[in-house]
Amino acid sequence: MSEIPHPIPYQGSKRKLAPIILEYLPDDVETLFEPFCGSAAVSLAVARASKAKCIELNDSLDSLAKLWMNIVDQPTSVADDYEKIWHGQKDDPRAYYDVVRDEFNRDRDPSKLLFLLARCVKNAVRFNSSGDFNQSPDKRRTGTRPERMRQNIIGAATLLKGRSRVTSGDYAAAFSAATARDVIYMDPPYQGTSGERDQRYHQQLDRTRFVDDLDRLLVRGVRVIISFDGRCGDRTYGPELPASLGLTKLEIHAGRSSQATLNGEEADTVESLYVSPKLLRSAGVAHRSRSTGRR
Repeated sequence: MSEIPHPIPYQGSKRKLAPIILEYLPDDVETLFEPFCGSAAVSLAVARASKAKCIELNDSLDSLAKLWMNIVDQPTSVADDYEKIWHGQKDDPRAYYDVVRDEFNRDRDPSKLLFLLARCVKNAVRFNSSGDFNQSPDKRRTGTRPERMRQNIIGAATLLKGRSRVTSGDYAAAFSAATARDVIYMDPPYQGTSGERDQRYHQQLDRTRFVDDLDRLLVRGVRVIISFDGRCGDRTYGPELPASLGLTKLEIHAGRSSQATLNGEEADTVESLYVSPKLLRSAGVAHRSRSTGRR
């Protein structure tokens, strides 16, 4: 998976889990839907492995969805924009970051969002109550160098061109046309990490509605894989999905927590995958836990 180009640096990216997720995908998937696409790590891995004929990307953050549209349709222009913005920070990187952030909050330019994601703390997108990007810059670095970013942008465009469609909007609308021939991978980025007192994401997840939407999908025979809750050391993130959905929960050991390491602690991150029984049978999976690396 290290060979797969990833132009959008994004906290919570499923790059490390993508090889395991791919094991549950049969070779006859018509369309992979990723309605909470973010960095599109799983879709890029699926495209590289030719596991699906078509890929549907969606994100409710309009500027992020437009960034993916531009990467697919005009990768050279995106790379040129990023290079120009990146080189503008030479004299005073800290002050320049604030200028770009302010400009993005006015015009929602996708290329400026890419720069902010590459420069901000922990590559973590954060918004205030007014919907403005408010994450601070990482003072230790200046973001992905333009030549490396260009390689990733063009590489991702090569994987997705001609087989993908990008939309911006509600997650359920994005997979409304899914059938039993398709697979939906969902990773709601705010599960277990935000709520009424922590409005860090531009949109919150209605858990009751999400469960109801899942139930309707499963009744239709649509196959799903969901990243939802998890734990780090003794701390858990989010309640489990209800057993009534009939999904199998797998615990994936995702390695040492980088945040715990920064805090001088040692803690492993365990992420949960909920998988449709049909996908488990097609993968021949008999176990309930996996590891992505050193524990």
